[in-house]
Amino acid sequence: MALPAFFGGRGWFAAPLGPLGQVIGLERLALLREVALVPLDLSDVVPTIRAGEDVVVLVHGFLATAGVFRPLRARLERETGARVATFTHAPLVGVRKIARRLAELVGSMPKSCRVTVVGHSLGGIVARYYVQELGGHTRLARTVSLASPFGGMAVPPLLVGADVHAQSELLRRLRERAHESAVPHTSIVAADDTVVVGVETACLGVGDVVVVPNCGHNALLFSDRAAGIVIDRVKTRL
Repeated sequence: MALPAFFGGRGWFAAPLGPLGQVIGLERLALLREVALVPLDLSDVVPTIRAGEDVVVLVHGFLATAGVFRPLRARLERETGARVATFTHAPLVGVRKIARRLAELVGSMPKSCRVTVVGHSLGGIVARYYVQELGGHTRLARTVSLASPFGGMAVPPLLVGADVHAQSELLRRLRERAHESAVPHTSIVAADDTVVVGVETACLGVGDVVVVPNCGHNALLFSDRAAGIVIDRVKTRL
């Protein structure tokens, strides 16, 4: 399905926000973009991956699909040369189950690949759970989170909320054990996030932290600045 640049086709990041963004606000505009992209990429998108290649796996957040990564995926492929893989997980599925699916995907790749996992919101929690609890430290070169609630959220402790509420045992364990893993992490934080509120909430507690100004929770997916940070981290070799 071909999309115009404004909704995620080629040239998305060069598309001006213009009067529409000024009138309805960047976060509302980002939500409209997400709505347009959600029907896409419901099945796994896994390119042919050869030994020794750079690979990026993108993990989406709650109530989204891998389709929301179309703009970021296109830019990663264009500017890093990495193979980019995505998968869509069902709503209301917990972190542990999604992380196991991530483990299966990475496990299907040649072991010599240099793999980076980038997760938005819940997806960032999944990435670190895979690293710290499922042996992902043996496979990944780096993780990057976009507005991920490592410090917990004000949500009921039911279903997915059991993993991300403020007193979540899963989150507590991830934060406390984060320093034990040698896999570097970058926390990208949206300064105007009203979903994952506060810089400390969106940080794992180890690694580097980058705050993107004038950006909300969903707008971070489509931020030129955030995309540039991800690309820089993918290109960086330790």
